[in-house]
Amino acid sequence: MRLLLKKGKEKELITKEKETLNLSLQKLANHLNIKLGKLLPYYQEKVLIPEEIFNRFSLKEKYVQFIIEKKENNWGQSKGGKNSFGSNIKEINKPKESKELAEFFGIMLGDGNLTKIKSYKKGTYQIRIVGDCRYDKAYLTNHVKPLIESLFSIQVKTFKSKEKNALNLVVTSKKLIEFLEEKGFKPGDKIRNQTTIPDWIKNNPQFLKVCLTGLYDTDGTIYKLTNQNSYQIEFTNYNLTLLNDVRWSLISLGINPSKIMRNRDIVITKKSELRKFLNEVGFHNFKHLNKAKMFNLAPSSSGQGLSPLAA
Repeated sequence: MRLLLKKGKEKELITKEKETLNLSLQKLANHLNIKLGKLLPYYQEKVLIPEEIFNRFSLKEKYVQFIIEKKENNWGQSKGGKNSFGSNIKEINKPKESKELAEFFGIMLGDGNLTKIKSYKKGTYQIRIVGDCRYDKAYLTNHVKPLIESLFSIQVKTFKSKEKNALNLVVTSKKLIEFLEEKGFKPGDKIRNQTTIPDWIKNNPQFLKVCLTGLYDTDGTIYKLTNQNSYQIEFTNYNLTLLNDVRWSLISLGINPSKIMRNRDIVITKKSELRKFLNEVGFHNFKHLNKAKMFNLAPSSSGQGLSPLAA
């Protein structure tokens, strides 16, 4: 049987259980002897929790009072049909290769994640882009969200994590996942898969520039060196294949970065190279734009500028 709990109580049960046992969602899933991909729809209240799994919770006795109804296992699992399999396969716009699509790939390679979990009748097909709500809100809501909606003609949902300062952009679409796979983005762990810049971007300098913009907007930073009148633009990532590709990409555009340091960092230090970067690649993330202007590093008006897509 599947249990229909009072609205909000299914998620609350999982949250309280996690807090009581001091476990992450992944470890709670392990504790319950189910996969994380199965636990997440219960946590998001997209699927009614089976009675068998409900009974594995230590707090089940406190939540029995919130059970409104018990339904047969073959009852439509998605409440109200809002998240039925049909909505997962809704058609999307499949854009041609473009600077906008290349920038989106850079954003995904930085702060994005692609989830593909197959199951009978209903699976999980989702992209998620996560930033810091304190510093990235304007960038995510005013630039990234409209970019995705314009590219794919699809709804992007935004929500803030209650547990940390994370702002999430989420799109659920099987068709989108299939499209991104076709264009070279692998689902799952990007480091384990060594997911990197696809050839269709590498082979086009204009695409490569804006892909780097997306990468530096998400995994880059700009700062003043302590007690010095000099600055650095830094890119940090733990995917060694991607790091090598980013370094090669910068050099191919005439920008001289450092070697890869600590297996995670690439820096640009010389003022002439910083200006080259800002002219050829630039930023769209407002927190970086503001720092570049504050440090008086704005590129020349003849260059590509801080917004390469506008060129």
